[in-house]
Amino acid sequence: MGEMKTGGQIIWESLVHEGVDVVFGIPGGAILPTYDDLSKYNYPIHHVLATHEQGATHMADGYARATGKVGVSINTSGPGATNMITGLGTAYMDSTPIVAITGQVPTGLLGRDGFQESDVFGVSMPVTKHNYLITDIRDLPMALKEAFHIARTGRPGPVLIDVCKDVQQASMEFEYPTEVDLPGYHPNQNEPDLNSVKRAARLLNEAKKPLIIAGQGVSIAKAERELRQLAEIANIPVATSLLGIGTFPSTHPLSISWGGMHGEAYTNFAMQECDVMFAIGARLDDRLTGAFDTFAPKARIIHADLDPAEMNKNLTVDTPVVGDALLTMRELLPLIQSNEHPAWIEQIEEWKADSSERDILAQETDELIAPYVMRELWHASNEGDCTVVSDVGQHQMWEAQYFRHTKRRSLLTSGGLGTMGYALPAAIGAQFGHSDEEIWVVAGDGGFQMTMNELSTVVQERLPIKMAIINNGFLGMVRQWQDVFYNKRHSGTPLFNPDFVKVAEAYGIPGRSVTRKEDVFEAIREAQAFDGPFLLDFQVEEFTNVYPMVAPAKSVADMIRRPVSETEGE
Repeated sequence: MGEMKTGGQIIWESLVHEGVDVVFGIPGGAILPTYDDLSKYNYPIHHVLATHEQGATHMADGYARATGKVGVSINTSGPGATNMITGLGTAYMDSTPIVAITGQVPTGLLGRDGFQESDVFGVSMPVTKHNYLITDIRDLPMALKEAFHIARTGRPGPVLIDVCKDVQQASMEFEYPTEVDLPGYHPNQNEPDLNSVKRAARLLNEAKKPLIIAGQGVSIAKAERELRQLAEIANIPVATSLLGIGTFPSTHPLSISWGGMHGEAYTNFAMQECDVMFAIGARLDDRLTGAFDTFAPKARIIHADLDPAEMNKNLTVDTPVVGDALLTMRELLPLIQSNEHPAWIEQIEEWKADSSERDILAQETDELIAPYVMRELWHASNEGDCTVVSDVGQHQMWEAQYFRHTKRRSLLTSGGLGTMGYALPAAIGAQFGHSDEEIWVVAGDGGFQMTMNELSTVVQERLPIKMAIINNGFLGMVRQWQDVFYNKRHSGTPLFNPDFVKVAEAYGIPGRSVTRKEDVFEAIREAQAFDGPFLLDFQVEEFTNVYPMVAPAKSVADMIRRPVSETEGE
């Protein structure tokens, strides 16, 4: 028999059993018994105090993405719990394993509109892989065990446990469960059907214009090496989704960058002209494909993914392969024949040359533009030897275009939900996951203001995070859409920005404003040399646009592209 433990003790001891050593959160009335037990019993878990519950959840997300472990966020009831929803939605859309623990009003007040009561179970259901409402302490240990199991297995995702206050205060004999029994949930059945793998191999071996699309599922399965082997054996060009960046070195001769709405033009052309497409670990969502009915019209599509729900969800595919990316690749590789596709490779190189002519960095300009900042950041970081945590907007696209990622999980960003404000708190989590790694926040001026309060957490935890704000005085991506589709009516997009350097200094963080191209590299070096956090405010040209651009519901072949002779800002 176990020892008598309170519900709060059971929470912390369960986390210890699961190997958790850091949690992110904010205390409040309904979760105070659990916080009191953390202090009272001195558990070996470091609590990181966020300044907003959304930030705490993004921290858990960044930690999970950087490490592959389950991130943990713990917060109170009512607004504390509802503030987490955006963070949970971000994690859910991007398959990030999080266990979120929230306090709830005592069981006797449930449904009575008590102070700081909210239906967290109901509110969180659409943005979690699973969730629990615990009204009986006897259910708590197994709920915690199941939550970690569900979060990390199969297609990862967030799980929420809402624990009533009186449950945290109650006591029972505690032994942490060793096994789970979840009928209908079989996440370990990840081996692909061999007949499907054989069909995929046959298509790839017979292809004249093959193309691989690698998504984040490759990184989740740690199948990067096998992906590279496949590409090199069969001489197949590799593109990625946005979240798949880093699964295949962008400097590799077979890399053709990433595709979709703001992906490279030559990548989009390749997707439309290939005769066999092997998409692995990618959702094939609308940001990648454009209009579903026009995508890859000449290709026989092989779609390999862990989640059977993704098969034929958006596209009708020729060969679905349900299974873990690593196990799929291991079955596939022995069946793949050595091959060459000289005409196909030559065609792609011609498209690349055309894109290079249109590259904004190939055009003469004395103005400071964001793509230049991104490329200099890449050079200054020993050509990508760091982790970039990007926010959402124009700068996100420029980072993906101009920072060449060669390491797995070296770009962390919000893909599916497109959450502005993600970068700074997620970088905090990533820094805890990789204490020796150089971590860069790349954020727009609009997104940074949404969560810049977490500078407090950066200082409190003495984290050496470097921050690059791409400051163009606008909600840049929305402004670009207004330029293209709404006759340049800039409604609600011009920003009033603070002096970001002074804001940083108010928190005790040094900073520097950069307005000239010739100062960019040296400013980045200054930030890198400083032993602690440092903020750079890059005041870039305000009307620079991201190209190419695919309009909603249009084919990825129907791109708005930068003219060869264009001078931005005119």
